[in-house]
Amino acid sequence: MASSPLSPHHLLLATFISLSFHLSLTLSLSPDFYPLISFKAASDPSNKLSQWNSTSPDPCSWHGVSCLPRNRRVSAIVLENLNLTGSILPLTSLSHLRILSLKANRFHGPLPPSLANLSSLTLLYLNHNHFSGPLPPSLTALTRLFRLDLSHNSLSGPIPLSLNRFSRLLTLRLHLNNFHGHLPNLSLPNLVDFNVSSNHLSGPIPLSLSSFPQSAFSHNSPSLCGPPLTQCTHKAIPALASPLNPRNDTVFSPQRRTPKLGLMLLLLIVLADLLVLAFVSLLLYCYFCRKRNHSGEGKEVRDSKERGEDSQMVFFEGEKRFQLDDLLRASAEMLGKGVFGTAYKAVLHDGTLVAVKRIKEVSVGGKREFHQRMQELGSLRHCNLVAFRAYYFAKHEKLLVSDYMPNASLSYLLHGNRGPGRTPLDWSSRVKLAGGAARGVAFLHDNKVTHGNIKSTNVLVDVAGNARIADFGLSIFAAPTTPNAYRAPDARKHTHMSDVYSFGVLLLEILTGKCPSAEAPDLPRWVRSVVREEWTAEVFDLELMSYRDVEEEMVAMLHIAIACTATAPDQRPTMSHVANMIQDLRPAGTRTQSFN
Repeated sequence: MASSPLSPHHLLLATFISLSFHLSLTLSLSPDFYPLISFKAASDPSNKLSQWNSTSPDPCSWHGVSCLPRNRRVSAIVLENLNLTGSILPLTSLSHLRILSLKANRFHGPLPPSLANLSSLTLLYLNHNHFSGPLPPSLTALTRLFRLDLSHNSLSGPIPLSLNRFSRLLTLRLHLNNFHGHLPNLSLPNLVDFNVSSNHLSGPIPLSLSSFPQSAFSHNSPSLCGPPLTQCTHKAIPALASPLNPRNDTVFSPQRRTPKLGLMLLLLIVLADLLVLAFVSLLLYCYFCRKRNHSGEGKEVRDSKERGEDSQMVFFEGEKRFQLDDLLRASAEMLGKGVFGTAYKAVLHDGTLVAVKRIKEVSVGGKREFHQRMQELGSLRHCNLVAFRAYYFAKHEKLLVSDYMPNASLSYLLHGNRGPGRTPLDWSSRVKLAGGAARGVAFLHDNKVTHGNIKSTNVLVDVAGNARIADFGLSIFAAPTTPNAYRAPDARKHTHMSDVYSFGVLLLEILTGKCPSAEAPDLPRWVRSVVREEWTAEVFDLELMSYRDVEEEMVAMLHIAIACTATAPDQRPTMSHVANMIQDLRPAGTRTQSFN
């Protein structure tokens, strides 16, 4: 049966419905939809952002995009290592954007001339690209920036004094570019991470920047000087060319030429110095060789006497697997130096791996106290503690043998090998390690043991990926050292509450990705200042931005860390409470979903 043709009335009605549908769709689209689509069209030749299209019109569900919950406006874009290219100009219209990370792509050309719309931006990472040209004046309109990383590009021109407008700036990385001229007198009170190395900068380093390490200024013009580099020297001032000085020679130029006789005399002096040095070295060599030959026999006797009754290793739980000589003959590799001594990885004759700590001179008590303390610590067994296996005590040698942990430390997993190609420590792993470490410290406190030196290098990781607390209970063997970034300001002696404070700093390190001893000497104070400004999201490590649906967990962990680092010790929770709070962050068995 043939269908009847549509009447003009029906055609008009269908057209109206179609137009109404498209109009309603257009009105419902986020105002950030078209800028993002324009950015994809201009910068994604490999179609890595295939999810960005009109069939999925909500940008908040797109790869690498996060939105503000209250208005669904784009607040963060994290697109790293995606081979993106072209210009970032379309993104400059995203007025609610707070975080922009496009590092390790192939963007090129100058930075956009107008960045005024990005006034809400707090984190800007454009490093490891091919941007060129000078810094645009509009960059200083981003007065809310906490971190600015433009390193590993081809940017040029002078570094402007107007960067002083970044009063909140914590990180300024401009290294590996082509900046030239003098360093401006930057006065940024919160700056803790600064690097302008590998440019073409010259002249004196301003006093306001002189506290940063030498590596922050290396590989610039040889004339860049002043602390922490070599002291600036006053050089002769070139005279203007004139009929009396047609070659524009330096003032006092007659003194520049060395007579031939003076040159020969200088060579003779150098040669004489070398002969004297060689003669003195020969005398010293003969003296020490003779002294060593005379004292060698006595030293062997002293060693054998000293070992005497202590030549046997003391094993915990009656397990005896090796002698001291086996340990001393073992192949060893230094793992690091700490407050209590130097740690080594040792490979025994049967292939067994152990960790050996050579403890510094005991500052309290003697042999009896040492044996008693070791027996107390050696009896502690918990799945989140590094087990002590044996010890040795002599007048000049004190060794502590423990299990070797093959998967490095939490510090290395957080900070080691940062940069393109690195696999970041994911959120699930961070929560797992934080919870395991908390349970380990809580077990110590339940057994009346204070750790005394909680930090990320003392949280080791076993073959199963579990946290193991190391160096516990050794604080009685060392007097309190200079306050470090983990130690509670009230800690005149090591207590359970000072352990809680240190653990709170450890949690902040896990959340922010910042190394307390280097990037943030007072991490709790910095975090509180940022939270007071209601910019809580800017506290978190940028490497966590690729995980979704974990914001509530991160904020909850942040509250735990802030409670642990309370100024008053009696306001801090117990470690058992901390362990329970971390365990309650997420249902058992859940996993974090990554965009990558």
